Amino acid sequence: MKYTVNKKNRPVYLQIYKHLRNDIINESFRYNSKLPSKRLLAEETGVSTVTVEHAYALLCDEGYAEARERSGYFVIFRKADGFAASEAKTEPSSRPAARIKTDYPAFSVSILSKTMRRVLTDYRDVILDKPPNTGCDVLRSAIKRYLARNRGIDIKESQIIIGSGAEYLYRLLIELLGRDKTYAVESPSYDKIEQIYAASGVSYERLPLSTDGIDSDALSHSNADILQTTPYRSFPSGVTASATKRHEYIRWASKADRIIIESDYGSEFSVASQPTETLFALSNKENIIYMNTFSRTISPSIRIGYAVLPEKLAVLFNKKLGFYSCTVPTFEQYVLAELINNGDFERHINRVRRSKRKELNGK
Repeated sequence: MKYTVNKKNRPVYLQIYKHLRNDIINESFRYNSKLPSKRLLAEETGVSTVTVEHAYALLCDEGYAEARERSGYFVIFRKADGFAASEAKTEPSSRPAARIKTDYPAFSVSILSKTMRRVLTDYRDVILDKPPNTGCDVLRSAIKRYLARNRGIDIKESQIIIGSGAEYLYRLLIELLGRDKTYAVESPSYDKIEQIYAASGVSYERLPLSTDGIDSDALSHSNADILQTTPYRSFPSGVTASATKRHEYIRWASKADRIIIESDYGSEFSVASQPTETLFALSNKENIIYMNTFSRTISPSIRIGYAVLPEKLAVLFNKKLGFYSCTVPTFEQYVLAELINNGDFERHINRVRRSKRKELNGK
């Protein structure tokens, strides 16, 4: 083990985290093995033990390692050839599930109204134009940079499709991927997802959730071609997929022509030092579609969502469905782009995350 870090490239703890994470995934550190001590790693990389501690905290948040009192840090990630052993299942979907908390501080109406007035003043002619079919370049560019900064997703603007909320985008994805495919959803899951598949006349399966994600046996025996999953705090169960489970999903999708639709709804408000890794960023395959909306981070009245397609699917989308008009007005797209570009959007997210941390720590 010999890690090097570039202290000019901040934050340094993320570089150490990535070194350790990659060695864990590649099984240089196997399941239940002890990781290097904070002091040893600090001396090797020339950083403080506090910096190393931040890296280890993120590994624990992500589910790659755990801290054991007076013993150090140990690997809890399993890289199996097949699927990990199933854990205890959550309550069946036929029973009412506990709903996760969603009442987060609202976005500032004052900031929103000021931004709207600024856009009206600066873009008075542009906002009357019809938006491009896949969304305005200014918004797709803002989302592209935001995802690179905050979610480790490095993409081209051409891979982003803007639409009026998740429900609309799911319908488009069904048209893109095909009605002859079998889809799979988490059970329990957001009820509108099943309703959309049912209304579209496609076959779908319900895969029960375990304590750390979709039950392994159910996933391995599924006949689905396409898996819809919410790795971070699936609604309404609140189950978050562990690091082991996320890699299990990726292995599942690597066979045949399977595709994963990843909903990252609500991950921005994670209290962890970094939001949970996305399947899209973890995988090097062209078979994961990333989706998110602004209905929770700004307001349910902001009916703006987006899908990030693998490059090959983006090309296919333009050929097959590129004639569809964008359903989000140009004015709203420019307002959202302004909120992202001037930092107001991320400042709001950071305020909410700090507030949640204080609640968890008992203030």
